[in-house]
Amino acid sequence: MTRIEIPGHDLIGIRADNPGPFTLTGTNSWIVARDPAWLVDPGPDLGEHIDALINEIDARGGLGGIALTHQHADHTGAVPAIRGRYPDAPLAAAGNDADVRLEDGDVFGPLEAAATPGHAPEHLAYIVGPAALTGDAVLGEGSVFIAPDPGALASYLAALARLKERALRVLLPGHGPPVFDPAGKLDEYVAHRLDRERRLIGALDAGKRSTEELLDDAWADVPPRLRPAATVTLAAHLDKLADEGRLPPDVNRPTITL
Repeated sequence: MTRIEIPGHDLIGIRADNPGPFTLTGTNSWIVARDPAWLVDPGPDLGEHIDALINEIDARGGLGGIALTHQHADHTGAVPAIRGRYPDAPLAAAGNDADVRLEDGDVFGPLEAAATPGHAPEHLAYIVGPAALTGDAVLGEGSVFIAPDPGALASYLAALARLKERALRVLLPGHGPPVFDPAGKLDEYVAHRLDRERRLIGALDAGKRSTEELLDDAWADVPPRLRPAATVTLAAHLDKLADEGRLPPDVNRPTITL
């Protein structure tokens, strides 16, 4: 468990001890404001992590509410334990099972929801002044996989552009370190996606059609343990090309179940 201090901001990050290929050094939970505090992404169901969250929340005057960026287990596993400790704190998210269902622009306590679909169709980031709590839309290092939902990749690129328009000073991701050059990181993310698209189109122009051939060409730099995630993102890229009328009809498109 690691505390993440952000100078000049009345918030704290608490990183869970769940490192891995997809969680990097662990999942970051963020606690914002005080009297009451607001918790973004309680993280995994780990006793030490939950205790650290409770200690910080109590020191800040109790819990006003819980907000989720998305529903993946490494961000939500601790929800039952936190709700058990603070039964009056509402749960807010984009999903139907939340107490407060949020959409782009909605406000929940000090948090403004910003729709950032791509990694998950219901994904939200949260804006607090000049800071954005980005969940898995933007990580502190590396890139994210894009789930192949209808229009996912185009929507994701548009969401990154909207975040850049906010003139943010810091991005507080769900994994990895804070980002103190938001515009540079957002440009990097867009450039990365467009470079993948360029490589993919090059492979298609060379006659590659199978999933493995396309991965070998366009995702050649991805280590074997991340190839399943690359396959998911490949499907999203192929969907985008198909929507734009740029996908050859004989491409072997992977079937993805999330």
